[in-house]
Amino acid sequence: MAARAAGSAWGAVEVSLEVNGAAHTLKLDARTTLLDALRERLDLTGTKKGCDRGQCGACTVHVGGRRVLSCLTLAAGLVGKVVTTVEGLADGERLHPVQQAFVECDGLQCGFCTPGQVMSAVALIEEGHAGSEDEIREYMSGNICRCGAYGQIVQAVRMAREGE
Repeated sequence: MAARAAGSAWGAVEVSLEVNGAAHTLKLDARTTLLDALRERLDLTGTKKGCDRGQCGACTVHVGGRRVLSCLTLAAGLVGKVVTTVEGLADGERLHPVQQAFVECDGLQCGFCTPGQVMSAVALIEEGHAGSEDEIREYMSGNICRCGAYGQIVQAVRMAREGE
């Protein structure tokens, strides 16, 4: 009974977002995370649900040009914001330079963390934090790769930065 009462206290809210250049208006439970809205309502499954606790970085997307962990971000708080997911980086069939560098440097193994890694890499290059290997590792430290492809990820970031 208490669970139903608590659940009914949260109503549906209308959320208007621009995701990857397209406008969307969704009716969501106020507690819906951006991650769940992207995956379950917009069918943008590139963003991964890893730990669902903000510890692994697999769910990293950009909101207003800044990287955020979509599993910790409520969609209702983003009304009018611009969201970019890994699907929104490519220009048609032409990969974003970071995506291309990940392919060329073998910056992925199982691929589960790759979307979050790519989104963080794009952000750190745009933020100007892709100088040294140590700086890249520091600014990518919120993204965990269970396969241990860190060397290739750093190489991909450097390649993408140099190709700007």
